Amino acid sequence: MNPALVLLALLASVAAQSQDHYDMGWVNGYRQGFNFQCPHGEVIVAIRSYFSENDGSDRLWSFECQPTPAGLGEPSDCWWDDINRAGMEWTSTCTRNGLVAGVQSKYFESTLDREWQFYCCFYKRRCPYSCMKTTDIPEYYKEEAELVVPSYGYFIRGAQTTFSGVLRDRQWKYILCRMTDFDCEFDNL
Repeated sequence: MNPALVLLALLASVAAQSQDHYDMGWVNGYRQGFNFQCPHGEVIVAIRSYFSENDGSDRLWSFECQPTPAGLGEPSDCWWDDINRAGMEWTSTCTRNGLVAGVQSKYFESTLDREWQFYCCFYKRRCPYSCMKTTDIPEYYKEEAELVVPSYGYFIRGAQTTFSGVLRDRQWKYILCRMTDFDCEFDNL
């Protein structure tokens, strides 16, 4: 086979792979704010992001939702929780035992980072238990990142993030919990 044709085929393949991230149903463009909310009665179960240093050291974001189990009932209240500032490390868990059903974010050129806010929903008086944090997502800064809730019955309640001022990227540890099948009268943060 002609070596020039092999090289051309290889370059075409690499070029196609580098563009794969454009077809993922992103909710934002680079350096653009976004507001994503699941339909009523659904929560976020998957998060994907793609980093680009050339586009403001920013990420494209994609989210997937799933209905909550019938045993949880309908959410009785939903709200935007506290804003988490750009350029800082932070931990945020939905107040009032809420589950994450949306995210909004605004990009800041001055820090090459975003501020974040979770949209939380409260389900009767259900309480979280068996909570855990994921490992760092992405494992290394500037990598593609993906979280899929590992097991039905676990829900995203919040996140802890670290921000690298040198690399201008974040790593996330998502807070996942199960919810009781019975009513409880306390906040379990």
